[in-house]
Amino acid sequence: MSLAPLLSAPLAIQLHAFAAMAAFVLGIIQLAAPKGTLPHRTIGWIWVGLILIVCATALFIHEIRLVGPWSPIHLLAVLTVFAVFMAVRHARRHEVAQHGRVMAITFFGGLIIAGAFTFLPGRIMYEVTFGP
Repeated sequence: MSLAPLLSAPLAIQLHAFAAMAAFVLGIIQLAAPKGTLPHRTIGWIWVGLILIVCATALFIHEIRLVGPWSPIHLLAVLTVFAVFMAVRHARRHEVAQHGRVMAITFFGGLIIAGAFTFLPGRIMYEVTFGP
């Protein structure tokens, strides 16, 4: 395992990857920790910020091009921003079940499923984890 491929990647990819890794760790903490507490809300806002960084930086990554410079991951970034907006809206309205559902979907879809594709051969995270 070597961070060299990631550290030599463009800045957008580095920010994207490190924000996603931090969001992954905080997301696991959020799923396991008690809900509705001050730490939950504080970590939640940090998580939202990290996810928005992940989505924003994704728009500057064009490694996979299916329609011009765009790929399905760019659509996922836009959908994730919308999902985060809806989750925060549900939380502010005290719609706890809807908030939890949208956040869980965002975590699993935006980080787990999308993140799994970064470990395919030829991708930077594959090289970081398994070597060239």
